[in-house]
Amino acid sequence: MEIEPLGARVLIRPLEDEQTFAGGKLVLPDTAKEKPQRGVVEAVGDEEEMSTDLEVGDKVIFPKYTGTEIKLNGVHYLIIEDSDILARIRE
Repeated sequence: MEIEPLGARVLIRPLEDEQTFAGGKLVLPDTAKEKPQRGVVEAVGDEEEMSTDLEVGDKVIFPKYTGTEIKLNGVHYLIIEDSDILARIRE
């Protein structure tokens, strides 16, 4: 199955930050974790309606509590409006 965002929406795979401490890795339950604010663009909607020039593979920053969460093949994604994206990360 493939997801194609409609209109000026973007499909994002949130990047999870690993939490490490002096004693090593600590696994926190999902309820104790902050929502991710960084992600990778997996698909973009109608380019003519988009207010940004995002491309698949771009790393972006977005607000904590935005978009619609979905799960596909065991992977969590967000569908958000392109105007909700705050910044592109250039490395």
